[in-house]
Amino acid sequence: MKLSLCTTIKKHVSSRKLYVLSAFLLIIPLIPLAQQQAYAKPMAADLVEDGQAINLTQEKYQKLFQELKTEHHFTQAELDTIFSSPTINKRVLELMDKQWEAKPYYQYSPHFLTQKNIEKGRKKLVEYKSILDRVEKEIGVDREVVVAIWGVETRYGSNQGSYSVLQTLNTLFDAYPRRSEFFRKQLIHFLLLCKENGVDPKTIKGSYAGAFGQTQFIPSSFRAYAVSFDGDEKRDVWNSVPDVLASIANYLKQYHWTLNGPMYADLGNELKDQRLIAAKLKGRRGRVAWQTVRDVQNPDIPPSPGNRKLSIVGLELPSESGKEMRYVAGYPNFQAITEWNHSNRYAMAVTELSEALRQK
Repeated sequence: MKLSLCTTIKKHVSSRKLYVLSAFLLIIPLIPLAQQQAYAKPMAADLVEDGQAINLTQEKYQKLFQELKTEHHFTQAELDTIFSSPTINKRVLELMDKQWEAKPYYQYSPHFLTQKNIEKGRKKLVEYKSILDRVEKEIGVDREVVVAIWGVETRYGSNQGSYSVLQTLNTLFDAYPRRSEFFRKQLIHFLLLCKENGVDPKTIKGSYAGAFGQTQFIPSSFRAYAVSFDGDEKRDVWNSVPDVLASIANYLKQYHWTLNGPMYADLGNELKDQRLIAAKLKGRRGRVAWQTVRDVQNPDIPPSPGNRKLSIVGLELPSESGKEMRYVAGYPNFQAITEWNHSNRYAMAVTELSEALRQK
């Protein structure tokens, strides 16, 4: 006959120890499931050694090589050069599980909304006025937002990242199972953009997530949205400021940016309607008709361009309870920024930096 768990435990522990252990067993179900899983599953970085050689004989790499040859016309000699002795960068894996956007907004935003960043951004607006005039006229995106994204991403080009993009993408494809397929696609896009632009893939540096240049585009975004704006045909997001500014604007334009359109409206510290609460809980994809937000929350909010719906965003404020919030309605322009980076906190930091750049 099988013994119950409690009977088995009693055979091996004292009554006092049993009391403590029983209390612990009762607490375990109260721990959120995601947290239980985090305890149970090791992080990707825990499973590899830094500098560990990547096994190119794996089926997934052999399929990758075959696709690169048959669909994208890479030669075996090219692949041998590109994939000569690839290794794991463990730090990349560690950083992927500690992303800055997960911090509460009152800790996140001051990283970007510094006086130095604001003052430098205002100087850039003056320095590149003629280019930004063209950006607004030809692409239709507000200059302050373009410069704010530039400032948030790379401090106006001064910090483009120090990680080998080729090693980073190989590391994430090989040793980051949760998003391996995504980074496989990015690795292909990266090799194609290098081939298309005559760039040695081993020379490009970027972020721990494979973004690069002053725009911090991931490879697929570069191929889709980068433009030349300086009179040549080369899309240079590393060294050409006209290309950098126009490429940022072109990205936002593709997500229906409205020049001089509203970006957000304040909704106070409490949501007054279940429809707004439900939209907030859905994250950046939650949407509510702007008329509904006006009627139930704030009668003074402006109309939405094209009568498009608004997102509902909660921004954490410092408080003893840790639950104090500031709520805003995100307009379509705000939503366009969340297509650049899926974090509402990121979009609000860009928005507030752009507001600061407008002030004299």
